[in-house]
Amino acid sequence: MMFAAVAGMGEARADQAAQPASFQPPASIAETYKLGTGDKLRVIVYGEDDLGGTFDVDRNGYISLPLIGQVKVGGLSAPEVERAITTKFSDGFLKEPRVNVEVAQYRPFYVLGEVNRPGSYPYTDGMSIQNAVADAGGYTQKAVEGGVYVRHVGDTKEVYLDADSAAQIYPGDVVRVPSSLFWDTISVLGPLSGFAALYGAYHN
Repeated sequence: MMFAAVAGMGEARADQAAQPASFQPPASIAETYKLGTGDKLRVIVYGEDDLGGTFDVDRNGYISLPLIGQVKVGGLSAPEVERAITTKFSDGFLKEPRVNVEVAQYRPFYVLGEVNRPGSYPYTDGMSIQNAVADAGGYTQKAVEGGVYVRHVGDTKEVYLDADSAAQIYPGDVVRVPSSLFWDTISVLGPLSGFAALYGAYHN
């Protein structure tokens, strides 16, 4: 009885914390994704192999290219960076440059809380909540498996998402798997006192 009540309280807490996610990027992020630190770009300048290559976005949101030097890419999409680089090369360096920019590697996402291997993981397009948890070794015995909390990159607050929802995880997101109320109670009261309290409540 007591354990059922604790489980019910855990479900109620999740329902109360649930809120609609305002972050709704498209299923494929290749064209609209805003670049940032930790991303890696592949730049092709057609007919000028020495001017292209693969470049890391630094902590200030810049990449550094031959001839034109630093280019601000943080907060821009790949097509916007293409235009910025084209404009710079056109300014006295190349005649009618043709530039292609794509994301060679996205910044990692993070999985915290009640998973077996919390940490950062490489992002792949179409990453789901289930994929993210699986990458982190799956749930621990303390986890609430019905949903997770996600803080999207650039946001200051978490949103609650059902674990089996179609919502996707994006580069830089932080996924937090909560522990059940039962284990939270044990953690606060201590292993012995917590067990004694629950045992006494169950038999009274």
